[in-house]
Amino acid sequence: MSAERIGIVGVPPLAVIRELQTGTCRIIDLDEPQVHMAIDLSAQFLPKVYCAVLRTVVLNAMYLDLDRIYIDVGPGKCDCALHVATILEEILDTPVVMTRNLDDRPFGVNICRTRMPLFDKFMAITRAVQVDQPSPPLPPCTPTAGFWGVPPRDFSILTLFPDTTHIYGWTRCMENKTPANLELEMHVNPSVPTVFFAQSFCAKTALAHHLSRLHPRALYLDCDVTAGNSVRAKIEAFLELSGVGGNTGMCDAAG
Repeated sequence: MSAERIGIVGVPPLAVIRELQTGTCRIIDLDEPQVHMAIDLSAQFLPKVYCAVLRTVVLNAMYLDLDRIYIDVGPGKCDCALHVATILEEILDTPVVMTRNLDDRPFGVNICRTRMPLFDKFMAITRAVQVDQPSPPLPPCTPTAGFWGVPPRDFSILTLFPDTTHIYGWTRCMENKTPANLELEMHVNPSVPTVFFAQSFCAKTALAHHLSRLHPRALYLDCDVTAGNSVRAKIEAFLELSGVGGNTGMCDAAG
């Protein structure tokens, strides 16, 4: 018997993850690029001026052979996900299951606060959505930079940050397995130079912009499908002007 191919969007509730773990499933994260095709192929169903992550979801759903799709349409994701789920129900034969993740048991933010290449941190956090266990114990490091926001569609920008970058915002909520925890999402460290990242046309751009205005050492950055030279130059200049050097840092710190 072949494994079911299950697509997920956002962070499904732990009850759903545990149900999938009891079967023979291959979980595929539809928020990430899974097919090597032009994102504009999704334009027949979504406008081009729309969140690149949700356009990627539709593109993946169009061209992957899936048995089911689980989409979080509650406060842990966004209203746009609800609209995309409605559209996928109309255009696909694949069953689309809408969920609302209101889980509130904290699982910790070990990865967000440890010393590790930022790219690897994001990979570990996004992969951990598929399991129902906390991250392994990891020592915290002194933060020299901060990244606030959702996982970007283009992970290449993460390579510009030092290993001692702490993660804030919705990605921290992802690791904690409480995607609807607004208080945690709004947590920042005012002493750490922080890039407030928002995927263009995402509803979270408002919160990113608001928090960046209140933060004394902030760069608000909005990026669409891919990070061009301008976006990369802004990050590099901000970190350099903030005095953020190489990948150094000490343990036993909070942030």
